[in-house]
Amino acid sequence: MDIVIKASQLLMSLSILVVLHELGHFIPAKLFKTKVEKFYLFFDPWFSVLKKKIGDTEYGVGWLPLGGYVKIAGMIDESMDKDQMKKAPETWEFRAKPAWQRLIIMVGGVAVNLLLGVFIYSLTLFVYGDKYLPNDSLNDGVWCTEKMAENLGFKTGDKIVSADGKKIERFTDVLEKIIVSDVITVERGGERVNLYMPENVVDQFLNATNKVILMPRIPTVISGFSENSNAKKAGLLKNDIIIGMNGVRYKYFDQFKLALEDYRGKNVDLIVERSNEEITLSCLVSSEGKLGFVPGLFSFSQLEEFNTYTFASQNFSLLQSFPAGYKKAKKKLLSYIDQFKLILNPNTGAYKGMGGFGAIGSLFPATWNWEAFWNLTAFLSLMLAFMNLLPIPALDGGHVMFLLYEIIFGKPAPEKFMEYAQAVGMFLLLALVVYANANDIFRLL
Repeated sequence: MDIVIKASQLLMSLSILVVLHELGHFIPAKLFKTKVEKFYLFFDPWFSVLKKKIGDTEYGVGWLPLGGYVKIAGMIDESMDKDQMKKAPETWEFRAKPAWQRLIIMVGGVAVNLLLGVFIYSLTLFVYGDKYLPNDSLNDGVWCTEKMAENLGFKTGDKIVSADGKKIERFTDVLEKIIVSDVITVERGGERVNLYMPENVVDQFLNATNKVILMPRIPTVISGFSENSNAKKAGLLKNDIIIGMNGVRYKYFDQFKLALEDYRGKNVDLIVERSNEEITLSCLVSSEGKLGFVPGLFSFSQLEEFNTYTFASQNFSLLQSFPAGYKKAKKKLLSYIDQFKLILNPNTGAYKGMGGFGAIGSLFPATWNWEAFWNLTAFLSLMLAFMNLLPIPALDGGHVMFLLYEIIFGKPAPEKFMEYAQAVGMFLLLALVVYANANDIFRLL
């Protein structure tokens, strides 16, 4: 059921983005009296799921959910309609229009995606507000949950201060900053320590068993039991909070877990908080230094309920939400560009982490959450805008590149060259899609 919900959200999100992106091309084309032969959600090789012709344009839904397209008459595009290009240009064709009009038509899709990202972020801030865990509120530092964090130089209890000299305001930004920054500064024992991130930090992250290598430190709350659990035999219950052992108090699970190792094979007296009352239970520690319970790993909102951390919250009026939405969209886009740059450097190993529709779908929650859905849709809209603007033939950015050439030099690029470039661009995009989705499949094996 989880995969159905994730897939449904992905399909709905991509459908919204594709239709609006193509409208960004369609509307200026119509305004400049350019004939649009097709407007399709998804691709339709061999047949369409639905189609209807209205005026000069055939509107339809294809069966291959890899995007969508508008087919504009007189344009060298993915349709590779060479027969039409051999004829003299008609006044209603794309190639007959002034270069500035063609440029507006081509950048229309990217412009819509950028504006859409800002618009959605603005409305989510207006409706839901902005609630986050300030990095400064982690007074006792972070918890290293994966060996990789220790290999990078982090220690449980470190307070993350800055990345490349810039203060990290939100805890949710920490992992991203570790990936894209050269130096992470932490406070350890009252002193500032610089940790230098290796070039292959992304590769290490991809190979880590647990991708969440740092977490806020959490209380010891029981969420379940293992088979033949000593904790269960001792009388512990779900939602019990272990706050001490043998007279020593432990605020966090990482402290308690470490202390248990000194009592392997021995009985310990646990101080347990249950229904706001403290009780003491005797329990046997296994030879592995465990009690046999599953610790609760909580969402940020649950941590707030435990009064472990103080969260920041800000609400926005409708007018306030738009500059705040623009600021959020700008931050997300610049962050994505920083991460994209890592893919271009083979030494980082970031290319191994490229994913297709499976990876994108996994970003959506397993339960339908409108706030998460719209925030992810906004991010995907910005990502789509950036990717489409890359100067690769077959993408909008490739067409823009040729149009800028024409505007600068006063003549269009040779038609044959554009046809070959379009074919090469299509091949590269297809190879990229195959590689990215193959990565998704290999991760499941």
